[in-house]
Amino acid sequence: MKGMSMTGPGYLFIGEEEAALVQSVLASRQLTRYRSGDSDEVGQSMVFTLEREIEQRMGARHCIAVNSGTSALLAALAALGVGPGDEVIVPGYTFIATIAAVVHRGAVPVLAEIDDSLTLDPDDVIRRITPKTRAIIAVHMLGAPCAMDELRAIADANGLFLIEDVAQACGGSYRGRSLGTIGDAGAFSLNPYKIITAGDGGLLICADDGVYERAFAFHDHGFKPLRQGIAEADSLFGMNLRMPELSGAVALGQLRKIDDILATLRRQRRRLDDAIGDLPGVQRRRPNDEAGDCCSLLVLQLDSVVVAEAVAAQLGTATLINSGRHYYGNMPQLLGRRMPTTSECPFACSAHPTNYYYAPRMLPRTDDVLARSIALSVGVSDAYLGSGFGIGPFSTPDQIASVAEALRMAVAAAAVSQRK
Repeated sequence: MKGMSMTGPGYLFIGEEEAALVQSVLASRQLTRYRSGDSDEVGQSMVFTLEREIEQRMGARHCIAVNSGTSALLAALAALGVGPGDEVIVPGYTFIATIAAVVHRGAVPVLAEIDDSLTLDPDDVIRRITPKTRAIIAVHMLGAPCAMDELRAIADANGLFLIEDVAQACGGSYRGRSLGTIGDAGAFSLNPYKIITAGDGGLLICADDGVYERAFAFHDHGFKPLRQGIAEADSLFGMNLRMPELSGAVALGQLRKIDDILATLRRQRRRLDDAIGDLPGVQRRRPNDEAGDCCSLLVLQLDSVVVAEAVAAQLGTATLINSGRHYYGNMPQLLGRRMPTTSECPFACSAHPTNYYYAPRMLPRTDDVLARSIALSVGVSDAYLGSGFGIGPFSTPDQIASVAEALRMAVAAAAVSQRK
C-alpha cells in the first residue's frame, strides 16, 4: 500500500502492556538499572528483568541490555579481543553499523559476497580468510537466518570467532536454535524498525562467562556484571553503553508479546505470498531455514535488472541495491576509508598497515542479486531499507489482495515493455 507509515512490527504492537511497565518505572522513580534505596522495597530493575527473560526465551547463557544495536556489536568485538591488526569478514549487504563497529575497533572489515538468500555466502567467506582474519560477522538480513551450520564449521576450522548480527531478526531461529545463540556473541537492535522495539536500544548475548564479564565491563566503565564490586585489576577501560530503565520497560513489554508478533507476521506473509501466486520471471528469496524466518518482509528476485527496476518504479519503491547504506556501494565513508582523524586504525595506522581498499562493484554477485531484488513490506515498512510498498501486520484480506494485484500488474507491464 502506498502511503504506509514507516515503522517496524513491534512499534505497531505497542499497547497497554508497555504503558503499564513505563508507569511502574515512573512511579518507582528508579530511572536506571541500578536501584537506590532499600533494594527489598524497589525490587529488580526492568533492564535486569529483560536480560533474564531474554536468556530464558532464547536459551542464552548471558544477556546484556545496551543502548543500541551498534553498541552491542562494539561490545561484542571488544569482549572477544578484536582490534588493530585484525580482519573481520562481513557481508557487502548489511546496515553500515555492522561495518562501523569493526572500524571503530581498529580492525579491517573484509567484504564478502552474499548469495541468493541475501546472507553471507559460506564459500566466499572461505576465500576471504587470511592469517589476519579474527572473526566473521553473520548478518541475518531482512529477518531471515544465515547458513549457520556452514559458517560455524568454517569459524571452528579456522580458529575464528563467529558473531551474529541479529538486528533485523529478533526471535528468529536456525534449525531450532534461537538466532544469536549459535555464534560466540549475538547483537540485537531495538530501534523503531525492528521486530520488537524500545525506541532505541540493543541486546548482547554471550556464550562464554569470560566474554560476558569483559562485555559487561566494556559497556559499564569496567565494572563487574551487575556491579557486584569493581572489576579486578586486570579489567579494561569501559564506556557507558547502558540501557535506560524506561527503554527497558518498553522492551520488556515487547518481548512478552514477541510470539504474537511473529505469528502475525508469518500468517500475513503467507497470505500475501499465496495472493501473489506464481509469476513468470519471479522467484522467492531462497531460505536457509524457512521455519526460522521472522517473515517481516517478502523478497522477490526477478530475472533481469531492467525488469526489477521497472517493477520497483511502478510500485513506488526501489530495488535493494538502492536501499541506502545497507549496500556497501552506498557507503562513502567505507569507499573513502574515512576516519575522524587521518592517522588512526584501521586505515592509516603505521603499526598495522593495510592495503585493503573498497570500490564500487567489487562484489559482482552481491551487486547482481541486490539489483534484481525487491522487498515487499509485511511488518517492516521502511523506504530506506527498500520496503516502502507492501502490507502491514493488520492489513485486511482486501488490502492484501490489492497489493498482490498491483505487483502482478507491475510485473506484467514490465514484461510487455521488455518485449517491445
